[in-house]
Amino acid sequence: MNILLCCAAGMSTSLIVTKMEKVAASKGISARIWAVSESVVRSEIDDADVLLLGPQVRFILNEMKNICGEKNIPVEVIDMMNYGMCDGEAILEQAIKLIEKK
Repeated sequence: MNILLCCAAGMSTSLIVTKMEKVAASKGISARIWAVSESVVRSEIDDADVLLLGPQVRFILNEMKNICGEKNIPVEVIDMMNYGMCDGEAILEQAIKLIEKK
């Protein structure tokens, strides 16, 4: 499972990535989770099974839906509360549900 997170600079999601990795490991879930900035997300999409956008880059949601739709990669904005609380478990669950629905 490859989970790509995108935020404005790729920095604010780094803590979330760490928390998501810990939750995944504790549940025995094999996942590659990484974060990139909005400026490079387009070059990383092909490696992802799901794309989650930070609330601050929700303005690229429609563009990402168009790009990801062609590749059958689900994309969604991370819930603002979960993002603000760096809730790695809830965000991991969001990613898994999106992958299971595709």
